[in-house]
Amino acid sequence: MPEYTPHPEHYAAGFPPILGPNPRILILGTLPGAESLKHQQYYAHPQNAFWKMLEALFNIPASASYAQRCEGVKAAQLAIWDVCHSACRPGSLDSAISAETVVANDIQGLLRENATIKLIAFNGNTAATLFKKHIKTLPQVETITLPSTSPAHASLRFAEKLERWQGLQSRG
Repeated sequence: MPEYTPHPEHYAAGFPPILGPNPRILILGTLPGAESLKHQQYYAHPQNAFWKMLEALFNIPASASYAQRCEGVKAAQLAIWDVCHSACRPGSLDSAISAETVVANDIQGLLRENATIKLIAFNGNTAATLFKKHIKTLPQVETITLPSTSPAHASLRFAEKLERWQGLQSRG
């Protein structure tokens, strides 16, 4: 199999975290997809169920402006970020992230500065896998891997994903 050579047009860099005072739960994705990068917003693909999930769990209206949703995240004592600061990825699929090009975010630093975070929730298996590979040491923080809200993860219906995500309401 030929070795993958990254192309500059496949380079993606993430966003700063959405982070308010005293967050309890850090939700980690992998890396923003093409729609998110285009709009400069977390989970901007209209078929991604992330904001619909937060509406169901934390009463953050999915139809609100992005700025209002971000304020809702902070008010719910959540934080949102990605495992990857940057990587090469053709397209938006997590499976297309070139592992050797991943530069991880400073999640340890974020946790040191925000000791109120007691739970890291991974939005999908790839986020959990990348985290385990690139984040070597971690303060005492519980982790949970949840089904991805991505439209590419269609093996579960929204109701099934929501059932698994409901544990966030009582944790952290």
